[in-house]
Amino acid sequence: MKPLKFNPLLKSTIWGGDKIIPFKHLNVEQENVGESWEISGVKGNETTVSEGEFEGKSLNEVVEQMKDQLLGKENYKRFGNEFPLLIKFIDARQDLSIQVHPTDEIAKMQGKERGKTEMWYLMDSEKDASLLCGLKKKITPEEYAAMVENDTIVDAIAKYDVKEGDCFFLPAGRIHAIGTGCFLAEIQQTSDVTYRIYDFKRKDKDGNYRELHTKQAAECINYNVEDNYRTNYLPTKNMGVSLVKCPYFCTAVYDLDEPMTIDYSELDSFVILIGLKGEATITDNEGNVTSLKAGESILVPATTKELKVEGTVKFLETYV
Repeated sequence: MKPLKFNPLLKSTIWGGDKIIPFKHLNVEQENVGESWEISGVKGNETTVSEGEFEGKSLNEVVEQMKDQLLGKENYKRFGNEFPLLIKFIDARQDLSIQVHPTDEIAKMQGKERGKTEMWYLMDSEKDASLLCGLKKKITPEEYAAMVENDTIVDAIAKYDVKEGDCFFLPAGRIHAIGTGCFLAEIQQTSDVTYRIYDFKRKDKDGNYRELHTKQAAECINYNVEDNYRTNYLPTKNMGVSLVKCPYFCTAVYDLDEPMTIDYSELDSFVILIGLKGEATITDNEGNVTSLKAGESILVPATTKELKVEGTVKFLETYV
């Protein structure tokens, strides 16, 4: 089975910018594109295959047809016909709202299918780009509610100046917000459950304040305080460098300027490659050849045992 590419879903937002369309080399006109949903099985927002034998089919239709050949045996037992990851590029021309996501357990108690754990990898962002991630001081649920009410909740959240290559892991329950100037790749559980805590008193195009979910969010927040929420790793050429390992995904970054063969013979999972910079030719063990360019995301089926990557390219690799 050949690796799959998809038609992205471009989402215009009140905070969206102008980086995504040129980054992906798309010939479309759309303003304020804040998100490109690269690979998505979210109901109502499913990406479709852009080429090859499955062209025009939604991701979920391909999963239903190929089952464990696409997902892997254990993944198919665990997730059935639902694809477990959602891949996005995000371009923030303005601050996003301060948010939190529930764990699977809390989401089910609140009548949702599942929670959301995610991660961010910063791409070529603005020089003054920053983001908020995790509590920097101990607060109680009562203090949280008061700080939202009196517009001081930002004072309790750790702020980070960020640059290309920075990585942040966001387990469900960690309060966070993408800041102005951030351009990043996001990997997350297949879930669109987001609780908006605070939105800087912004109004939408109709002059209304956006809905807040203060009560639901209060049930989800992890109030633990950590010293550092940025992922520490040593960037290294021509090898996979691990960034995140959690029950929902394992992610590594590759920065290659010489050919490399990646062995997946012991892996019982699909693999997603997310192009960050450069371009490469990828050949699998069945002889299928595909390209990977900056701005592209490729879904490699679980039946693939080996990939040979040739070119000067930087990409994220993620699997379950």
